[in-house]
Amino acid sequence: MDTAIRAELPRDLVLVGAGHAHVQVLRRWMMKPVPSVRLTLVLDCPEAVYSGMVPGFVAGDYEARELEIDAVPLARRARARIVLARAVGVDPEARRVAVEGRAPLSYDFASLDVGSSVRGLDLPGVVEHALVTRPIRSLVGALEARLAQLPGGDAMPNVCVVGGGAAGVELCFALDARLRAQGRAFRLTLVCDTVEVLPGHGQRFVQRARREAESRGVRVVCRTRVERVGKGELFVEGEREPFPADLVLWATGAAPVALGLDSRLPRNAAGFVRVRDTLEVEGCPGLFAAGDCAGISGFDWVPKAGVYAVREGPVLDANLRRALAGRALRRYRPQTDFLALLNLGDRRALGEKRGCVAAGPAVWRLKDWIDRRFMRRFQVLDAASAPARDFPSAESMGMESMDCGGCAAKLGATSLDAALARLGTPPADESVLVGLARPDDSAALALSGGAVLLATIDGFRAFCDDPWLVGRVAAVNALGDVFAKGGRPRHALALVTVPDESARAGEETLYQVLAGVRAALDPLGVSLVGGHTTRGPELFVGLAVTGDLPAGGDLLSLDGARPGDVLVLTRPLGSGVLLAADMQGLARGAWVRDLHASLVRSNQCAAEVARSSGATASTDVSGFGLAGHLAELLRASGVSARVRLEALAPFPGALELLARGLRSSYHEQNESRRRAIDFAPTASGPRVALLFDPQTAGGLLLALPPERVDAALAALHEAGDPEAVRIGEVTARSEEGFVFSAV
Repeated sequence: MDTAIRAELPRDLVLVGAGHAHVQVLRRWMMKPVPSVRLTLVLDCPEAVYSGMVPGFVAGDYEARELEIDAVPLARRARARIVLARAVGVDPEARRVAVEGRAPLSYDFASLDVGSSVRGLDLPGVVEHALVTRPIRSLVGALEARLAQLPGGDAMPNVCVVGGGAAGVELCFALDARLRAQGRAFRLTLVCDTVEVLPGHGQRFVQRARREAESRGVRVVCRTRVERVGKGELFVEGEREPFPADLVLWATGAAPVALGLDSRLPRNAAGFVRVRDTLEVEGCPGLFAAGDCAGISGFDWVPKAGVYAVREGPVLDANLRRALAGRALRRYRPQTDFLALLNLGDRRALGEKRGCVAAGPAVWRLKDWIDRRFMRRFQVLDAASAPARDFPSAESMGMESMDCGGCAAKLGATSLDAALARLGTPPADESVLVGLARPDDSAALALSGGAVLLATIDGFRAFCDDPWLVGRVAAVNALGDVFAKGGRPRHALALVTVPDESARAGEETLYQVLAGVRAALDPLGVSLVGGHTTRGPELFVGLAVTGDLPAGGDLLSLDGARPGDVLVLTRPLGSGVLLAADMQGLARGAWVRDLHASLVRSNQCAAEVARSSGATASTDVSGFGLAGHLAELLRASGVSARVRLEALAPFPGALELLARGLRSSYHEQNESRRRAIDFAPTASGPRVALLFDPQTAGGLLLALPPERVDAALAALHEAGDPEAVRIGEVTARSEEGFVFSAV
């Protein structure tokens, strides 16, 4: 089938969300990709929570991590581009997905699998006082804290579950099991507006669940509509007195999410995206939807249950491939009978199949086996964040280590120094205040009237396959050279090498890059005034930036550090190894999300703090790593330093990856200067490696007068650099010839 893909490639397939159907598409794409089709996954949260195991988590049978599918490494294994942002709309006519905070994504084909919300969130007090079960991640994250807030001692807390479907009943039993296991006394009530609990299930199944509730003392109140939720109270229709409720869990059934409601998409009577039995959205060629967000025409009886989303996955994958090949689509037929498994807590479950009902530990073990088998297919990393033993390795899939992008793609410092030395001394020029004869982050040029022009150029090959993110980070990185000198960037020129691809694809890549560049420049008042484009084998983005010094401001040079000054680093380290791991599908999504949040932030606020705090020297930390850039500052100032390794702040995940031996491709070049550092005998392990990790869009390294450090750190933390930290002190030049010591 793949060889039949038509000629106007490459084409873009965009998956929005990582629900039960989409993770199967990613797994199948990982095993059998379609040539020349660019796959993109849009996520508002890196981890997808498997709903089938949530009651077991509530009951205390599972840890939170066991419920999670980390979609980022899974997507990387599928060689998918990842956009960590919330999709806010779909324009099916223009074939674009609107994404919060960034340029829209164009698609040839797209699919939505974004789950559902819960009904009744508009009722007074629900959002403020109830623990809502969707999004599921919010429930998992908040449950422990809410249970800890229940009255203790001799008090008997009242817990209410609102919703009589499978989700509400399971949560009721799971909460009962958890609280009893903790030895707590409590009153548990289930309230629903249906005639009976578990609508749609067989009578024997319902009766068995009813007996289970009665045996545990769970009060079940049907045909009762909740009007509002107060603090410690649940107000219901027809009752003058509210139900006492120290904790309310809201599990009232599925409701459409905003993405479907806010887009120009057809919807069924319940508000869900209306799709044909092929899972293609009605009247929207090339757009598909699956899982809870979709309603299949002619099958309104299908409940919003995970089993249906799971069964839709293979059909969705097949139809996306068929659509790309221009072939007829398969029809999906929801099963009318399936094995229903209801978690009763206490490691017991209730099962139903074709009218046969059974309950007990054996049924729970069956459910546990089914759930764990499903999860193993998608969990790339294990609990220790190492490659999962049961998952295909990156090497077995041909994902060999590649050269890194970003600032980890620099020419080595030794080669750079040697090349510049061979050029000889440049001609004298009185207008050049800082240049090749006195290297620094930015050149400084004297203008008439005493003004100073700062000028720099920086660029790199793409560190990921998201051109918008590459463009924004490239701009942030280039601006950092001007900010490091205490300057104000004013104008920028862009140089972009667009990969050799079709004219339409090249236009989209350039648009995304420049939109990312503008996203960094515009809020700072920096004008993009022009640039140049070329075609080449891979994406490269560079910027030339000019700026000036604020009125009365002095240049924050490299050469002003003095013995006794304190060294402050404004941001964490480890971006090089994290970007390398992400390329291979070895980085957790949460790590990547936190890293990206740092990469897109400028050093403007840190530069303002540096100026106001009287910094004696400043530089930004980028491709040469902390060790390399600190060495430049110390040599220029004619001093040495003492660095405390334990003080270095790593990005989440960086130390774990370094400890496992993972390195950026540029790490070895940086570490070649290790002999210039005096390491204490106890200095070893990943924190030593952190010194040499090449940084992209890193923070500022400042030398500050000791009496100004505490105030400067407080200002940095308040300005948005909470990880800013004192890492050492400037000392007199080492008599042994070491650039600095590390202890």
